[in-house]
Amino acid sequence: MVSPVTNRFAAAERALRTAAPHELVDAVRRILVERYAAVAVELLMADYGLTVLQPVRGPRGREPLSVYDSAAGRAFGAQEPYVEPAGGGRVRAHLPVTVRGDRLGVLSVTLPEDGERDTDTDTAGEASGVLGELSEIAQVLGHEVVVAERATDLYLRARRRDRLTLAAEMQWQLLPARSGTGPGYALGAQLEPAYAVHGDNFDWSATADHLTLYVSNGMGEGTEAALLTNLAVNALRNARRAGLPIADQAALADQAVHAHYGGRSYLSVLMLDVELATGRAEVVDAGSPRLLRLRAGTVERIDFEAQLPLGMFEETDYAAQPFRVEPGDRLVFVSDGVHAVASPAGEAYGDAALARAISSTRLLPAAEVPRAVLRELTGHRGGAVPQDDALVVCLDWQGR
Repeated sequence: MVSPVTNRFAAAERALRTAAPHELVDAVRRILVERYAAVAVELLMADYGLTVLQPVRGPRGREPLSVYDSAAGRAFGAQEPYVEPAGGGRVRAHLPVTVRGDRLGVLSVTLPEDGERDTDTDTAGEASGVLGELSEIAQVLGHEVVVAERATDLYLRARRRDRLTLAAEMQWQLLPARSGTGPGYALGAQLEPAYAVHGDNFDWSATADHLTLYVSNGMGEGTEAALLTNLAVNALRNARRAGLPIADQAALADQAVHAHYGGRSYLSVLMLDVELATGRAEVVDAGSPRLLRLRAGTVERIDFEAQLPLGMFEETDYAAQPFRVEPGDRLVFVSDGVHAVASPAGEAYGDAALARAISSTRLLPAAEVPRAVLRELTGHRGGAVPQDDALVVCLDWQGR
């Protein structure tokens, strides 16, 4: 016999899977009102800058909620449900909406104070069980949002605090998830300025055996930089999906970029391919992105054999360099818009400041590190509008 609890969760899951792409919020609201006595239900999406949470179809004029100092932001940052009093004998549960480590936003559900409990009992264990059900529903909602974004702009529009430039639109559509987890690793990445980025990019892909990561820095500005990066990243993906090793991926992308630009424009990239079972890796360093490693409390810059950027010369040969990551390592990749950015006095941020930033964020999860480092970079820059893209990618390696 199917329990009432299993029944109502299955009903919620079915309602989300059968809803039209633009009606997911309405579907989850209906089922939570009917089956969980919810008073209010709201889906909040994290904006591109990861600074605020904005409602999907929220009331006009509503201020977004800060990621840093709101109850919903607390749930988003900690990736744990957070329950707060809502007044009038009600509570509000904030539930992370996350897909395989990619943090999309928060589902906020207002319930009668006894709505956290099963109707037949009044135990803390049952209250926890209902909160667990709601958390699972939030995860199902996240999966459906990811699929729905292929058919509607509703959720992408909710992520926009400001209008994106055309170049930024192109870059965000090219990017994979900004955070993710897998067996033995966790990833996080962030770009700045989020609404006007044009040349920097990251890409990653995992199989049962390997994790491949690219950190790239395209030359130029505006849509020209975005077009260059789109060409190079898609050429790299095309070679990777053909099963080629990273040295050959670099060579084929180099040919594609040079064939189009004739050496007038090129792209710097740092490429890493890690064997998940052993931590053995291969690296191709073709330009300006840098890697710093935090191991046993010590931060050090890792230098590789420098090779030519993609597309600078015709038919460049690339060689992969061996590397190894150990359980507990944190690898932080940065573009030149981070390590070369100048203070108002003209002082470059540099490796020393980067090392301090990486040390000071050592207790944060990988998904939080890029945002924290970029906040410190803003302080160094004096709050001025960045003149160049800044990209930070963090890879935590636990090993299998």
